[in-house]
Amino acid sequence: MTEVTGIKQVAYNRRAKHDYNIIDTYECGVVLRGTEVKSIRAANTSLQEAYAQIKDGEIWLYSWQISPYEQGNIFNCDPLRPKKLLLHRREINKLAGKIKTSGLTLIPLKLYFKHNRLKLELALAQGKKLYDKRETLKAKTIAREMTRNF
Repeated sequence: MTEVTGIKQVAYNRRAKHDYNIIDTYECGVVLRGTEVKSIRAANTSLQEAYAQIKDGEIWLYSWQISPYEQGNIFNCDPLRPKKLLLHRREINKLAGKIKTSGLTLIPLKLYFKHNRLKLELALAQGKKLYDKRETLKAKTIAREMTRNF
């Protein structure tokens, strides 16, 4: 089914929905250099500790691990360098307002190719407390047990 829609998922942040309440999501492009795209196509990337911040009217993604491309030699970049995200100006301004007033954060959810263009799903999220995490785990286990009994 993914071939029909033209979407190929490369990476997914599993911890995001466990650690945060997702409020809103945005699809954005990513500015990359040299062999980073080849490394991402080979699935040598991790979104687990990545986060985004707005700096000087632009959105930057920090702590996103892209392993160096094996055949890249001198053209490989620093694996943890900040990457610029591409969003419309009005979306950036809207996100900046929400982050400043409500104390929300920006985290990446998934990374995928859409018609041969790399896209990142960015989420506006609020951190969960420990007791919230326990409640969601309890609800998941109850739902799992209910499906096993039937």
